[in-house]
Amino acid sequence: MTDERAMVIVGAGHAGGRAAHALREAGWAGPITMVGTDTHAPHERPPLSKEMLAGTRVAADCALFDADFYRANAIDLRLDTTAESIDRENRTVTLGDGSEVAYERLLLATGAEPRRLPVPGATLDGVHYLREIDDSLALAAGLKPGAHIVIIGGGFIGLEVAANALALGCEVTVVETGERLLMRAVPPQIEARMRGRHGEAGVTLRLGRQANEILGDDRITGVRLDDGSEIACDLVLVSIGAIPRVGLAEAAGLAVDNGIVAGPTLQTSDPNIFAAGDVCAFDHPLYGARIRLESWKNAEEQGPIAARNMLGGSEECATAPWMWSDQYDMTIQIAGLPDRGVSAVERPLDDGAVVVFHLADDGRLVGASGYGASGTIGRVIRIGQMMIERGLYPDPAALADPAVNLKALMRQQAA
Repeated sequence: MTDERAMVIVGAGHAGGRAAHALREAGWAGPITMVGTDTHAPHERPPLSKEMLAGTRVAADCALFDADFYRANAIDLRLDTTAESIDRENRTVTLGDGSEVAYERLLLATGAEPRRLPVPGATLDGVHYLREIDDSLALAAGLKPGAHIVIIGGGFIGLEVAANALALGCEVTVVETGERLLMRAVPPQIEARMRGRHGEAGVTLRLGRQANEILGDDRITGVRLDDGSEIACDLVLVSIGAIPRVGLAEAAGLAVDNGIVAGPTLQTSDPNIFAAGDVCAFDHPLYGARIRLESWKNAEEQGPIAARNMLGGSEECATAPWMWSDQYDMTIQIAGLPDRGVSAVERPLDDGAVVVFHLADDGRLVGASGYGASGTIGRVIRIGQMMIERGLYPDPAALADPAVNLKALMRQQAA
């Protein structure tokens, strides 16, 4: 252990990588140590269920920085390394090999891990999860023309994989326990359009059903559902959500509640420890509530914010959440927190696209959900995001009228 304390980042994912970059950019000249169980340098995750499966990008294309970045910036990147414990009193992190790293400030960006399927046969060869680059490579190897994949879970990742598997010539069945896809993520107007697009493409949807058993001896041969029916298949993707990795924080006595609890500046219950990314449950000033986000934008923003605050800043993470999902030639974009709305206003756009605005009980805009071509809905969602961040109370009739200029409406509301 060196005498000089480092800025230590536990978690070598997107948020951790952005934090390391931001520390140097903000002028920190001391040591930076990044520790992660990943075997690949910090990278973006969206391509794992999209371009990497389609074969249009390889693992190296997903990296946040080129191979020389860490050496050039004197960042001690330790991959395939586990942080075993935190000594908050002495401000040290003990690693899997028994060594210790002393920290000036500590960032926990440990991410989340896939929720496991608790049924017989779930550990058979041919059952896949999708979280890391190696997961994507293993899944892609099985997506051959004529192969039948059963996707358990009708969420964003599962549906993105469904679209790409079909394009590769696979037969695809999606099994979802809910009565519709993306039950809590998108409103019915968007779900219906998306479900129709998957049906047109050839995906078999088994809604209101759950997997009770994975069939096979050494390798899977099929899936048995709760109604007794069986689906023969060559591989299975389990995509039923993720669980924040809070074990390290919990053992250290930090506050944990569906993630590592943090304030709007991403500082945890220990003033020397910060949290960012999928694992962070933070107080969002815009909504006056604690939320946890799993998205590219959240990791992209929170890593640098945490880094600057580790150096003494007081910047709050206060922007409206935003995420997207590409499926076939269509895109879903979501701004804000639609589930905080009690009423919805539908705005039709060209070429069958739609944006649904979500209003709180007092009329404040809290979310916007869009489906259609990226360029068509992207502009409207971006305006909606700005209206959400400004706390506006737009006229529902104006939101629903495609002839009303939303930028002008926003200016009127802000005046």
